[in-house]
Amino acid sequence: MLPTSLHAILDSSSVYGDARQSAIIYCEGNFARIDGKTANGLVRSSEKYRILAVIDSTLVGQDAGAALGEATAGIPIVVDLESALKTRDGPPDVLIFGLAPLSGLMSGSDRKVVLAAISAGISVVSGLHEFLADDPEISAAALAYGVTLHDIRRPRPTKHLRMFDGAIEDVNCIRIAVLGTDGAIGKRTTSTLLTLALNNAGIRTVMVGTGQTGLMQGAAYGVALDAIPAQFGVGELEGAVLAAYEGERPDVIVIEGQGALSHPAYLSSTVVLRASRPQAVIMQHAPARRMLSDYLQVPMPSPLSEIKLIEMFGKTRVIGIAINHEEMTETEVTAAITRYNTELKIPATDALWRDPSELVAMVTAAFPSLQVRESLEMA
Repeated sequence: MLPTSLHAILDSSSVYGDARQSAIIYCEGNFARIDGKTANGLVRSSEKYRILAVIDSTLVGQDAGAALGEATAGIPIVVDLESALKTRDGPPDVLIFGLAPLSGLMSGSDRKVVLAAISAGISVVSGLHEFLADDPEISAAALAYGVTLHDIRRPRPTKHLRMFDGAIEDVNCIRIAVLGTDGAIGKRTTSTLLTLALNNAGIRTVMVGTGQTGLMQGAAYGVALDAIPAQFGVGELEGAVLAAYEGERPDVIVIEGQGALSHPAYLSSTVVLRASRPQAVIMQHAPARRMLSDYLQVPMPSPLSEIKLIEMFGKTRVIGIAINHEEMTETEVTAAITRYNTELKIPATDALWRDPSELVAMVTAAFPSLQVRESLEMA
C-alpha cells in the first residue's frame, strides 16, 4: 500500500480552502529526482499555490503523487507548457520554476519555457540564484504582457539586512532544528510534517523556513538563507526566529535545516545552529545513499559522526533520526529504525511512511513538559 502523501493529509482536511493561486510547475527531466526538490515539495504541500499540473516529458501521464512513491495527488504530469495550459481547471495564475540545479541557473531550454509562459500572460515564480527581474529580455517581456516576476531568493536591500545581536536568548520556547547528513535529503519535508503533527497534538508549533521551497510553500516566517551575504546570514535568521516567536508565542519553533554541517561545499547548517540556538536537533539521513548527492566523489557521513559534530558545534543534542527512504523497501526502513534505536540509543522514524505520532513522541520524550501540555490540551 502506498504511504499517505503530505498533500493528501493537508488537502483532505481542507486546510487551505480555495484562496490559493493556481499554478503549474516546470520540472523538465527532474520530477521525483533530487534536482526537482522544489517541485517535489510543492506537490506534497503548499499553502500559497494550488498545483494544476507538473511539466516533465519523461513522466507524462503519471500522477505527481504516485511518481513520488506516495498516494495519488490528483496532479497530472504533462509533456509541455501547451499541455499544462489545457488542464481542466483552466489557465494558471503562475508558472513555478520547480528545478533546483546546483548552479542555480536556467538552461537555454528552461529560458524558452519561461518566456513562453510570460507571453501567455502567466506570472513566473522562481527560486533560482539567477533573478528573472534582472534579465533584460525577461523583464521587458513581463512588462509588455503585464505579468509579475517573483524572485523568491532575492534578499532584502543590504541596508535593511540584520546583524546578529543575541536577541535569540529572549525567545522563550523550545527550538528544534531539522538538520541532515546531506543536501536534498528531506529536511524541509520532515520539518513540515513535524510542525503539522505537533500542532495536531495540541502543541502550538510554528516553522521557520530557510530555503526557497519552504517560502514558496507558504512559510510565514523565514529567509532564503543561501542567498544572503555571509555577514548577515546569522542575523537575518535570528530575526526570522524572533519574529515567529513574537508573532505566534508558540510552544515550539521548528527550524528547517540546509545542507549538512559536515558538507564540504555548504555553510548554511552552521548558520542555522548559530542563529537559532536550538535546544534539540532531529537529524535526517538516507541510509541507502552512499555518496553526497551533488558531489559523487565524497562519501556520505555516518549518522554517528554527524551527530557528534552537530552536538559539539551546536552545543545541543540530537533527539532523533528521520529516515529518507530513497532506494529502500519498508522492510529495510524497519531494519534501519531498529538498528539506530539500538546503536545510537535515540528514536528513529520515517516521517512519510510512519505514523506522525512517532515524531510527536520523539519530541515529548525529550521535553516532558510538552507532554503535560499535550495532555491538558487533549483533556
